[in-house]
Amino acid sequence: MQQIKSDGQSRSKRRPCPEEVVFLDLLRTTDILSRGLAKVLKTEGLSANQYNVLRILRGSPGGLPCGEIASRMITRDPDITRLLDRMEKRGLISRCRETKDRRMVLARIAPHGLKLLGRLAEPVEEAHRRQLGHLGRERLRALTELLHAARGAVT
Repeated sequence: MQQIKSDGQSRSKRRPCPEEVVFLDLLRTTDILSRGLAKVLKTEGLSANQYNVLRILRGSPGGLPCGEIASRMITRDPDITRLLDRMEKRGLISRCRETKDRRMVLARIAPHGLKLLGRLAEPVEEAHRRQLGHLGRERLRALTELLHAARGAVT
């Protein structure tokens, strides 16, 4: 496709490659889906990153060091320490120094954090169903496989 500039010269309009089109569609979709989840989390005064930390810690009752939490995050938070500070102040997590290695600080989910996740379980699941349920099980499975394959190619 060509466009004519005001001086009469032609200029080609660049068409994005299919990979760029998919990338932009993924970003748009992520933004839309994230906003839906953010509305649910906002009812409890929680950010998506805080929710992510709570889910990570629920799966590791023995606790995790800060660096391990950061590596498991869905979206990287450049200041995980401040994020954990805010969560500890709210009573959602607790942190303590390891007795064997005093340099290591372990974070654990607190009872208040577990209760919060319990209250959010149904509303979060309902939000996901509302946003993606129309795809059906087979298409969701296929989409999951495609997304895993896309992530697997990234080093």
